Amino acid sequence: MAQQTQSPILGVLGGGQLGRMLIQSAINYNQDIHILDPDPNAPCKDLCQKFAVGSLKDFDTVYAFGKECDVITVEIESVNAEALIQLEKEGKKVYPQPQILKLIQDKREQKQFYKEQGIPTAEFILTENKAEVIHNKGFLPAVNKLGKEGYDGRGVQLLRTEADLKNAFDAPGLLEKLIDFDKEIAVTVARNESGDLIVYPAVECAFHPTANLVEFLFAPADISAEVEQKAKEIAKEVILKLGMVGILAVEMFVTKEGEVLVNEIAPRPHNSGHHTIEANFTSQFEQHLRSVMNWPLGNPDLRCPAAMINLLGEEGFTGPAIVEGQDEAIAEKGVYIHMYGKKLTKPFRKMGHVTVLDEDVSKLKTKAMKIKGIIKIKSV
Repeated sequence: MAQQTQSPILGVLGGGQLGRMLIQSAINYNQDIHILDPDPNAPCKDLCQKFAVGSLKDFDTVYAFGKECDVITVEIESVNAEALIQLEKEGKKVYPQPQILKLIQDKREQKQFYKEQGIPTAEFILTENKAEVIHNKGFLPAVNKLGKEGYDGRGVQLLRTEADLKNAFDAPGLLEKLIDFDKEIAVTVARNESGDLIVYPAVECAFHPTANLVEFLFAPADISAEVEQKAKEIAKEVILKLGMVGILAVEMFVTKEGEVLVNEIAPRPHNSGHHTIEANFTSQFEQHLRSVMNWPLGNPDLRCPAAMINLLGEEGFTGPAIVEGQDEAIAEKGVYIHMYGKKLTKPFRKMGHVTVLDEDVSKLKTKAMKIKGIIKIKSV
């Protein structure tokens, strides 16, 4: 008779919507998950086996949390990597590895990594302050990015002309050449401890004009087979050169000449993979679980063409959230709503997403635009 042993505990730093959807996958495998988050009312609060409130950036808090887990992962990059390094030294499995988190926490180091490793990316200049950005005005048009703490569109300034230089960051950052791209795409890859590697089909992203957040996503991306293959090979190269275990979203530009350039990477489930819950054989959340727990990786192929719409808090509304148009939206065939359990809304806050499936790719955009117009997140 097989002896029953307790399954390893997976600890997750961060209890937002990404952790929430990871738990939804973990439930199918009876996988216990512990969560650490600074918000006592985080979306994961009532779904995990243990919920701890504390700072993700405090060494002692992260270290104490990690001591009670067997495997540790993240749903946000902004965590205390030094505590994770210490836990790793003491035999805990930490994926993505702490040194990789440190690299990704600093966009300056991230860009230098691409350059050193021969990974195609936009031309850039490192800057220490606003004065250095102004000194390099001949590099414009460019994007000024903060080295650290930029997240979800924050920490990014578009500098098209000298008149925009007043908006430059007076902190260590970089100037990245503005790419006149044709499309923005993303490719998700995953790798487990055994070295198995899978690649998801490329998706196409459309950004909100002012919030700098993904507003729509379409899968598959409307690109040539040649560009798709190039993008997949680059994404594989990035995760292999990092030596990373876990799931990695690689955001890229496709230029008008058909070049593929890496923009940024995220070592965790990502907004560009939300559609995989319904649209792919293995969702990005289950894949993340499989990769960090060193289980066999799942089939990443697309079951059906899909669109994903981010549900952002409407402008002009702050307070307890109400969802308008939900009944009308779910009456449509192939529409799946995911609300993130956030009680309070504010302008452009990510409150949920909708996945739309349709075998007819030409109908997807029309259907997605219709759903976007139906569902609104407002406040009481």
